[in-house]
Amino acid sequence: MSSEASSPVKSTTPPLSPLSPVSPVSPNSLRLPVYRHRDRSPSPMRGGYLIPSPLPTRRNRTCSAAERAAEGPVFTGVCKCFSRSKGHGFITPSDRGNDVFVHISDIEGEYVPVEGDEVSYKICSIPPKHEKIQAVEVTITHLAPGTKHETWSGAVVES
Repeated sequence: MSSEASSPVKSTTPPLSPLSPVSPVSPNSLRLPVYRHRDRSPSPMRGGYLIPSPLPTRRNRTCSAAERAAEGPVFTGVCKCFSRSKGHGFITPSDRGNDVFVHISDIEGEYVPVEGDEVSYKICSIPPKHEKIQAVEVTITHLAPGTKHETWSGAVVES
């Protein structure tokens, strides 16, 4: 047997000292970075804030506006246009005045209005300046003849 095989191998690297930056002495010596709290302005996407809708709908219209609309007279007109995907349309009043805006949330009944439908509605002013008006409680009184009507559930009916 050779004497080289029985002798232990000596390491050429020096032992690490307790103060070495490569190896900490214990896990308790590790320090996490200090958290600094930053003041942030309230964001609509954080903290439960909601962005108010610019259009008054039944869900957020004030009680006084809803009462004024309910007390007002009922008008009649013809649906000029309505886009279900955009969520709004316009009604031409029977007295040939300016077209009246209608929001999808203010339509009563089971059918989506189409051009030519006769409707009845009430009027409500639009905040913030209350200079413009929109139709509320819109009900289709007569379906336009010879047109296809869609229900809110998606079924198509021919009139």
